[in-house]
Amino acid sequence: MRIGILTGGGDVPGLNPCIRSITLSALDRGWDVVGFRRGWQGLLDIDLDDPATIAANSFGLGRENVRGIDRQGGTILHTSRLDPRTVDGGDRTDHVLNVLDHMGVDAMVTLGGDGTLRFSAHLASLGYPVVSVPKTMDNDVFGTDYCIGFATAVSRSVEAISRLRTTTESHERIAVVELFGRRSGETALLAGFLAQVDRTVISEVPADLDKLLPLLDEDKRSNPANYAVLVVSEGACLAGERQEQGLSKSATAREDVGIGFRLARQIETRTGHGTVLQELAYLMRAGEPDALDRMVGFAFGGLAVQLIEEKRHGRMLALKNGAYTHVPVDTLLHGTKIVDVDALYDRDAYRAKLAKIEGMPMFLY
Repeated sequence: MRIGILTGGGDVPGLNPCIRSITLSALDRGWDVVGFRRGWQGLLDIDLDDPATIAANSFGLGRENVRGIDRQGGTILHTSRLDPRTVDGGDRTDHVLNVLDHMGVDAMVTLGGDGTLRFSAHLASLGYPVVSVPKTMDNDVFGTDYCIGFATAVSRSVEAISRLRTTTESHERIAVVELFGRRSGETALLAGFLAQVDRTVISEVPADLDKLLPLLDEDKRSNPANYAVLVVSEGACLAGERQEQGLSKSATAREDVGIGFRLARQIETRTGHGTVLQELAYLMRAGEPDALDRMVGFAFGGLAVQLIEEKRHGRMLALKNGAYTHVPVDTLLHGTKIVDVDALYDRDAYRAKLAKIEGMPMFLY
């Protein structure tokens, strides 16, 4: 048996522990493991008539080259954002399948977010053995309560917000902290709650400045230290605006300034208070994984190999109500995962609300 591994989309802490777990679990069964570089891009860059391209875009994974990687952030396999069905020149699914067949890869384990796993589901629909592993710091893959990378992103955000308080207080301003989260505001909601910020604007609820700004003004004035903190999801918008599209573009490719900047400008213009504007951005996904993302990465890796051994292909790994499980690989195609606003968010106060605790899972959603 020979299995392949790739990572696609944005990097997150916890990918390397999962890669190590998959590799060691497979080696314990006497299998071979090959890692493909740069996600689906690596397979497209392989020319079967040119062995050098195979060496440049794939390599064998053994005990030595996965030793210690669980302590590292990012992914040793590197990554890309690419769907082989949408490249210049048309659908290249056949090329991917030909490469896998030529290299003797019997099954693939794919680690990625919505984009990467959509193509995984496509391969599975064609009969190719695939097990997919959800990862994204936004935690927005439909079909699982948890994605690798989410806990570390929240922890990084809480730490940064807490540190930023010293500067914000010293200058007696309003801090505006923008966090990643295009479609879902879960990262901002949970980080804002754990850091006990004054207000949080999430992607699911437009910010009405006529309501939000007086609240921030009162937050600052009622604080003996004379400052306030606002957290906002990058995918949020102001009431009356059209929600931003194309947020997967790099920052330099976007034509408009981000929501954090627009909110800070409105705060200064309409309240007269100075602001401290901070986009955490890639720092949320930088560095080593926390304990939870290591644990989930290890567990998902072991489960992926168990499913392949049992020939239970076409599955996406998941955490549901605190338990490890798996769902059909195309589950993510059939819904959208966003914050349950009615249960977890006060639209008028721009704050998390905990209406019910008993029976809720650990992350309160």
